[in-house]
Amino acid sequence: MIDRYSKEEMEKIWTLENKFNTFLKVELAVCDAYAKTGVIPVSSLENIKKHACFSVEKISEFEKELKHDVLAFLTNVNENLGEDAKYIHMGLTSSDVIDTALSLQILDASKIIERDLNKVINTIKNMALKYKETVCVGRSHGIHAEPMTFGVKLLTWLDFFLRAKKRFLTAKDDISVGQISGPVGTYSNISPEIEKIALKNLGLKPCTVSTQVIPRDNHAYFMQALNFISTAIEYCCTEIRHLQRTEVLEVEEGFSKGQKGSSAMPHKKNPVSSENLCGLSRIVKSNTIASMDDIVLWHERDISHSSVERIIFPDTTILIDYMLSRFNDVLENLNINEERMLNNTKLYGGVIFSQKVLLKLTEKGLSREDAYKIVQKNAHKAFGIEGGNFKEELLNDKKVTEVLTKEDIENCFNMNEYLKNIDEIFGRFI
Repeated sequence: MIDRYSKEEMEKIWTLENKFNTFLKVELAVCDAYAKTGVIPVSSLENIKKHACFSVEKISEFEKELKHDVLAFLTNVNENLGEDAKYIHMGLTSSDVIDTALSLQILDASKIIERDLNKVINTIKNMALKYKETVCVGRSHGIHAEPMTFGVKLLTWLDFFLRAKKRFLTAKDDISVGQISGPVGTYSNISPEIEKIALKNLGLKPCTVSTQVIPRDNHAYFMQALNFISTAIEYCCTEIRHLQRTEVLEVEEGFSKGQKGSSAMPHKKNPVSSENLCGLSRIVKSNTIASMDDIVLWHERDISHSSVERIIFPDTTILIDYMLSRFNDVLENLNINEERMLNNTKLYGGVIFSQKVLLKLTEKGLSREDAYKIVQKNAHKAFGIEGGNFKEELLNDKKVTEVLTKEDIENCFNMNEYLKNIDEIFGRFI
């Protein structure tokens, strides 16, 4: 089941109500810092904390006239504070509030995404252990290569997600910055000490240098980290789609009671969730490109990035939360056809064992070039042919039987040889 609670949490972060509530948190943190340093009276701080409030509807009305959301917000808040209103936003510029608040919203969204990531990672890990020794075909170029296990395939998924998580946590740390530095970031009307105190209370670090805005490469890097998560999902879902093809049919998405795959063809069971997730990954990629374009601003600041960020951060964090939740649902309901996996390793008389035969022939004294030609000839006679049988071709080829005994040939088709290092690979993860 997709986590509805998670979805509601994420959507709430990006509501106008929460946006302005986060603005207010920043303003109150600055007032608190001013009171701690003796700049404003403690009584004024208490009054501000008690009476500072806002109405989204009123802010909207003020914004129609002022054409400035922060000023509309401040006008509404100040209506309730009397003379102490003069202490709100003292020495600040709008971006101090907007950028610091955005960092807080991103961090709140990150907590949900990290939780989602951990859930998916745990699901893949458990599946990898379950199918550790389930034999399947490894493929290169979409063509049968050599035997492996489905558990090892799942470890490649796990590794991708672990790397994505590492990048995400680094990006989360980079975005955990705020700024309370005034116009063009020079602290002309506010002390750096106020910034330190206020941001510490908010759980943020001061930006090393702010140019009236926090440098946007921080935001672009965070978006890139989300893109790696969506690409990890796309990577796995593309594999699921290939494995569900009729000719392969090693894996199928769960198919619920009453579900239909086609309006015209009743037999259809399609990997629709995986297809949807691959499509959504394209949106995340495009939003990442937009975040890269936001890095370059005019001089110390313009607002060309602002309109973009009002879309890409809510949309992308909500999307990633949804994608991780839906992908976990796909994993938990995946049907694994172990028998089909094993049977596919035997197609055309086991052509996937060709390298073992090649190596055995060279071990017996043939040159690699001569051995390769012999094995390739017999493999191609069997491969893709109805009733083709690679092993039988080898047994009927005098050039092979002059060098290899029947037992030698049989040993080349020993599946256990391909599984002897599986524990070593798993030991790196689990």
